[in-house]
Amino acid sequence: MIKTLSNNISFLRTTLYISAFVILVVGALTYRSITEVTKSSELITHTYKVNVELEQILSNLKDAETGQRGYIITKDSVFLEPYISGRSKINNSFAELKVLTKDDTILKESLIKVNSLINKRLLAFQTSYRSLPKGDIEDPNFIENFRNGRALMDSIRDNIKGIIKLQNNLLKQRRSEYESDLMATPLLLFSLLLCSLILMYVAYNSIYKNIKRLKATNEELEIFKESTNQSEIVSKHGSWTYNVKKDEFTYSDNLYRLLGEQPQSFKPTIENFLTYVHPDDVEKLTMQVEQMKENIELPYIYYRVVHKNGNIKHLKAYGKSVVNEDDETVLLGTTADITDEIISFRILEERNAELERNNKELSSFNYVASHDLQEPLRKIQTFLSRLIDEEEGKLSEKGNKYIDRIQNAATRMRLLIDDLLQFSRSNKADKVFEESNINLLLEAAKQDLAEVISAENAVITSDTFPTITVIPFQIQQLFVNLIGNAIKYRMEGKIPKINITHQIVEAENEDNIIKPKYSHYHKITFTDNGIGFDNQYADQIFVLFSRLHNKDQYSGTGIGLSICKKIVENHKGYITASGQPEKGAVFTVYLPIAK
Repeated sequence: MIKTLSNNISFLRTTLYISAFVILVVGALTYRSITEVTKSSELITHTYKVNVELEQILSNLKDAETGQRGYIITKDSVFLEPYISGRSKINNSFAELKVLTKDDTILKESLIKVNSLINKRLLAFQTSYRSLPKGDIEDPNFIENFRNGRALMDSIRDNIKGIIKLQNNLLKQRRSEYESDLMATPLLLFSLLLCSLILMYVAYNSIYKNIKRLKATNEELEIFKESTNQSEIVSKHGSWTYNVKKDEFTYSDNLYRLLGEQPQSFKPTIENFLTYVHPDDVEKLTMQVEQMKENIELPYIYYRVVHKNGNIKHLKAYGKSVVNEDDETVLLGTTADITDEIISFRILEERNAELERNNKELSSFNYVASHDLQEPLRKIQTFLSRLIDEEEGKLSEKGNKYIDRIQNAATRMRLLIDDLLQFSRSNKADKVFEESNINLLLEAAKQDLAEVISAENAVITSDTFPTITVIPFQIQQLFVNLIGNAIKYRMEGKIPKINITHQIVEAENEDNIIKPKYSHYHKITFTDNGIGFDNQYADQIFVLFSRLHNKDQYSGTGIGLSICKKIVENHKGYITASGQPEKGAVFTVYLPIAK
């Protein structure tokens, strides 16, 4: 959202710059067009003035010529008046033309030529009427001078007409330019103004959309702010910022509540904040704040605050520096109320202490079970053995039956105590993992079961195992229990056969591994040809004291497989079982490969 608004602002700024540029161009072109039109108008006026003055000169010459003829015919000096005044007027016109043609060299030269011809024509006129002898118009000299004057007048008229023609052509050209400027200027101005209006509309439309988007964003921010406030209240934490350059703090509303105050009830400064800190923590917190200002970082710190009602709260604070849009370093921090956590931790400590006491009591119980309970059991078995040896023939059939039952009960009691001790040892926390030769541990387990294996003629085959990091004595006990279990539940009349295999597998390919924490595991499989079991009891057989068969059918305490499961769990592995009645059972152990 912020990126989109930034892009829109850049677009809007560019559009406004272009609009301003177009307006400046419109103004410049308008000024240029008006200047050109004014210049064209002045040139046209100038051409008109030149033509008017030329026409005026020609008219004055004609008047002078007409007056000359009238004088010749009538000898009346009144007819000389146009000549006399015409000369003055012609001079005035030439003076005006001199001003008008000061920048036009060609026209100036043409006027000089015309002026020379006019002077000759006026001189010829003067010579003609002065040389007229007694009104004799037939005089040859007079006729010659008269004709020369006429030729000069024709030449003057032709030159002036030529100049006027050139000026008219120039006038026509200037009118065309003037009309072109008059037509092009409004069209250009209209086009540029239209472009400006389009750009301004685009800018307005963009501003309108941005305002709507900004309004929606502000509403979302208000919702987010309220959500954040509620979240801070629910999670019991507050936020704060520290502007390094300005040395200013800002506190969220809930930070004030953590201090037991109303939101924004005091100025957010360190000095004001320290007034709420527990006296024993003020010095430590002050030092940590100074380090925060120096390093622009605040690691997790813990301190207590005291509310006005006397309640003590435990707080935890943390801060991380960022650089804002104004290139200012700002420390963003959060402060959480961890009073409930502290209370829970203390309760946990008390429970851990209680658990440790219970463990010590359990250890005492183990000692009692392994020594004090077994001692009277041994005496019972000893006295029963003596009673049988000494009184065997003296007891009744019922008495012998009772003694057998007492012996069986004592034996089961001894097995139960031994298995409980074994289970207790598998639960101990002092588990030392070592790189172990599994083949040696398997052989040690066979030695522990040598008598049973020999008595039942059991056949045990196994793969060669790699070195695995395990708790050695527990893995040996695992082998003892699983092999012993397979021999115990053998098929009547069949030699027990146990096959132990090993392979390395990927966790994702094994259905028995649920939510694996490792990618690869050692898979150790124990397969026997014993009595098997119904698969519906596959999970039940690992439960403590769980038995699938009557104790009169098979001896045991129901603890052996529970010990196996506990050992595998100590190794963060898995153990599963499957079987079919009268067809044997399969126990699978997965031990993780740590990488």
